[in-house]
Amino acid sequence: MKPGGVAELLRPNSIEAVDLKKKYGAGPESTLALRGVNFAVARGEYISISGPSGSGKSTLLNMIGALDRPSSGRVLLDDIDISKLSSAELAKIRNKKVGFVFQDFNLISRMSTVENVELPLSISGVSPKERRRRAMELLKGFGIAEKARQSPRELSGGQRQRVAVARALANDPSIILADEPTGNLDSENARLTMEFLEKLNSDFGKTLVIVTHDLDAAARANRTIVIRDGVVERVVEN
Repeated sequence: MKPGGVAELLRPNSIEAVDLKKKYGAGPESTLALRGVNFAVARGEYISISGPSGSGKSTLLNMIGALDRPSSGRVLLDDIDISKLSSAELAKIRNKKVGFVFQDFNLISRMSTVENVELPLSISGVSPKERRRRAMELLKGFGIAEKARQSPRELSGGQRQRVAVARALANDPSIILADEPTGNLDSENARLTMEFLEKLNSDFGKTLVIVTHDLDAAARANRTIVIRDGVVERVVEN
């Protein structure tokens, strides 16, 4: 059976959203971005989330990545209900359990490439010697170790995205969340970025969730969750 099919349901869940709602603002000016989203992602599964602009895709990713709190409903990561955690506990979850890859890379220009990759390790209290070793190992694995001392501003878009993926992996998280990871890349670098991300899933068992407008990229996942107007419109087995 193809990975991501019915057999996935036999695995423990890595991510679960239960009647997830998110409202911005108050009174007549309020906006309901999520209107009761329910879905589960098996541990080690690869899914994509797609839908038109304004459908709630990025809001959903922020909820399951502990970047924002739902207005109601629950988010569980490896059976931990993160909806009930304190801000300090959420920060630990984000740093240890979840790796983020963003469309605009979110690299810090005043820091070198290797220092950007070291950042999550520094937050975790890893010693300078060990975090440098691990960061250089990641950069070598992505073929950009020679760029370690350079500023992200000196790198190409594809190289910056590789640095961003390396940083997401620094603490060896079990879940990788990518928000439009190929949106600012040309077709060749987009292909390479997708291959890097998919290798994390296929070779290292990372749970991989990608938000994308790109239908071709979405179809590479085991399943596609289609969001429209803040609800799950349908789930497509790819």
